Amino acid sequence: MLDTVRPSLAAFFEGTNPSPPAHLGTRYDTSGNFLLESGNTVVSHLIEGSPSEAALIEVRERMLAMLDADRLAFTPISSLHMTLFQGIIEYRRRLPYWPSDMPFDTSIDNMTQLYLGRLQGFQGNGAFRVKTIGVTPNGLTVAGAADEDRLILKAWRDALSVPFGYRHPDHDTYVFHITFAYQIRRLADERSAAWQDLFDGCLSFLEREAPVIELRPPAFCSFKDMKHFEELLVLG
Repeated sequence: MLDTVRPSLAAFFEGTNPSPPAHLGTRYDTSGNFLLESGNTVVSHLIEGSPSEAALIEVRERMLAMLDADRLAFTPISSLHMTLFQGIIEYRRRLPYWPSDMPFDTSIDNMTQLYLGRLQGFQGNGAFRVKTIGVTPNGLTVAGAADEDRLILKAWRDALSVPFGYRHPDHDTYVFHITFAYQIRRLADERSAAWQDLFDGCLSFLEREAPVIELRPPAFCSFKDMKHFEELLVLG
């Protein structure tokens, strides 16, 4: 065990978590190539050209510059987003990740069209702001910038659970995030200090340069893989 690895990062190192990454082989392969895994979702993309996008790209570049960054499969900059509510996905055709009133073998395209209909006129729950509260090998952990924002995010999720027809087990405890990369291999134990120093420095940098992350309005999106999320309907 690595006594020096803080609990929030323990899952990313070989000594504290030798199990293979959850999505390896279905979402991406051992070469870092992304695989077909279609679905739909509600996300807020970064605002292209904004100062906070530039700050996030800088953090992503710092991660890429690490000598063992080849243990991570990085998503394209254009795909960067915060997921507000998880839609359905190809490899999760079961309750409570699928609406109980729809057959599990319904095609993803048909489910997307169903949700497009259900989301027409969806009012949303207002604008919100988010901030970075942590940096990990996967990217950023984020949360509402203030108590009011956290309540608005909760209201969005509660409202979206109605047209989507389910609540995941983590509905009330969902950790908002902006994914930069997925692990191909756990990080080596002897690299823990270097990575933790990087994450500490990146968090300080973001607190200074991007205290609020500028996001586009939430949109219902379809995807074929983790490289692109096509906005089909802007909500609210």
